[in-house]
Formats: sequence, C-alpha cells, structure tokens
Amino acid sequence: MINYRVENLEELLEELKKEGVEIVGEMQTFDYGKFGWIMDPEGNKIELWEPNDKAFL
Repeated sequence: MINYRVENLEELLEELKKEGVEIVGEMQTFDYGKFGWIMDPEGNKIELWEPNDKAFL
C-alpha cells in the first residue's frame, strides 16, 4: 500500500469523493494524526495521512 502525507485530510476526502474517487472506510483519528483510504483506478489501496505534528515535537 502507498502512503501519502497530506494537509487537511477531511477537505481532501470530500473533494476526492466529489470527483468520483472510491473512499474506503471511515477516516480515523489518533493522537499522532488522521488516516483515510482511497482506491486508485487499478484497484490499489492508498493511505492518506495528516500527521499531528505536535505529536512529533
């Protein structure tokens, strides 16, 4: 699985959904960041991660 670090995950997932991208499951939030998943056109699962940079200080 490919993992991309992103900014503003909630907004990105909304925009991707509008564009017809398949969203997999629900966004999950942890102390160290938020995670969401999508499927690419070839059926590969992609993880999107918005880190909580405060957790890395």
